[in-house]
Amino acid sequence: MAQRGPLGVAVIGTGKMGADHVRRLHEVTNGARVAAIADVDAERAKRAADGIEGCSVHTDPVAAMRADGVEAVLIASPGPAHEAALLAAFAHDLPVLCEKPLTPDAASALRVLEAERRLGHRRVQVGFMRRYDTEYARLKSLLDSGELGRPLMLHNRHRNVSTPPGFTSAMLISDSVVHEMDITRWLLGQEITAVTVLCPTPSGNAPEGLRDPQLVLFETDGGAVVDVEINVNCGFGYQVQAEVVCERGTARIGDGHALVTTAAGRWGGAVAQDFVERFEDAYDRQMQAWVDATRRGEVTGPSAWDGYATAAVCEAGVRAQTGGGRIAVELVERPDFYR
Repeated sequence: MAQRGPLGVAVIGTGKMGADHVRRLHEVTNGARVAAIADVDAERAKRAADGIEGCSVHTDPVAAMRADGVEAVLIASPGPAHEAALLAAFAHDLPVLCEKPLTPDAASALRVLEAERRLGHRRVQVGFMRRYDTEYARLKSLLDSGELGRPLMLHNRHRNVSTPPGFTSAMLISDSVVHEMDITRWLLGQEITAVTVLCPTPSGNAPEGLRDPQLVLFETDGGAVVDVEINVNCGFGYQVQAEVVCERGTARIGDGHALVTTAAGRWGGAVAQDFVERFEDAYDRQMQAWVDATRRGEVTGPSAWDGYATAAVCEAGVRAQTGGGRIAVELVERPDFYR
């Protein structure tokens, strides 16, 4: 049943991503309001709620879900806390936008998948925001049209300025390349069946012990080959680029040439410095799409299956990264519920 008033959302987790989502819901998104906020750090939760009329503050996610006016949940807490929050949302039959990862591993993601199926209807949209980026959406439409023929290869580049303290080699896969895993599956409409990781001598920019950069290779069940250059200490900016090689042509996005200046004997443009800047519009579009669908009584976007499938590919990637060679991805059969 369609909803008439603004959608009351409980935001779980108010770190960098969660706080930005609170701002987005409060200032940018139409048809929604922040009804409750929960964070283990009570002071941080209070800061996030400052200036939002009628927003209750909690340290317990379940209490936030039970708060007056809550009709949906946005989960932006750390990945290990997602399963419990998702199951609590299911217990209250609340629609959820869950930041990636759905959960940190395939086994727990599968438990979430099975719990949602027992509800008998979808409740989860996973926050793979690149699907809402204008350039990626145009590339998807082009590939779906068949104009260029069958995709043969997909080349990806994913570069960050630097890594925060505590960033590990495994996180290159689970926190960064996970986006290429999802976008590969979505653009090509194929599952990833195997992962190989090649590691050159680490960059001098990389912190001690971090194997950076890396080249990650995917094979798909449609016969495509995909590569990802992941370079998280490049030093100069944040870049995400993709080029698809098809039977009758190629298509590339991410060059960032929206504005080119010429002055003082040089030409060039700016390079984004982080993912929030590069994908701000995609995050806005993702949020608006989720709110609009939820108010219509629908669930759209990346599903719990997509969250589970990427978790399984991540596990294969981490195994390949630690000397496993070519690692096959182990997936359960996709239920009709998610087709």
